[in-house]
Amino acid sequence: MGGALALVAACAPAMRRAGFGRIVTIGTNLFRNPVVPYHDYVAAKAALLAFTRTAAKELGPAGVTANMVSGGLLRTTDASAATPEAVFDLVAASSALGRVAAPQDVADAALFFASPWARAVTGQELTVDCGLTFG
Repeated sequence: MGGALALVAACAPAMRRAGFGRIVTIGTNLFRNPVVPYHDYVAAKAALLAFTRTAAKELGPAGVTANMVSGGLLRTTDASAATPEAVFDLVAASSALGRVAAPQDVADAALFFASPWARAVTGQELTVDCGLTFG
C-alpha cells in the first residue's frame, strides 16, 4: 500500500500537467472469497482498492484514470509454485471457464486499463480468475 501511495504521489504532478495518465493497481480475488487466512494481505489489498478509487475521483478531472486488476491463484508463478496440482484442479473445476488463470491473463487486463479503450473507465476493479468469483 505504501508503495502505491508513494508512486502515485510522485507521478500525479506530471500526469496533471500532461492532462493524461493511467494508474493500474493489482489486487486479489481473496476479498471476494477469502479461502485462505491471509488476513493482513487481504486487508491491504482491500485498502488498495479504496485508494485506487479515491485516486480515480481526485485525479479524474485531470484526465487520469485509476483502476485495479485482481487476480487469484495463477498458474504458475513463484508464489504458486508449491501449490499442489490437486488445488489447481479444484480451482479449475470451480471456475466458470474450467481453468486457472495465467499471469498473461492478468497482464492483458492491465493492458486494457492502460489502453485508449479504457478512456471512460475509472475507479473500477476487474477480477481475472476465470469466473471463480463474481463481484
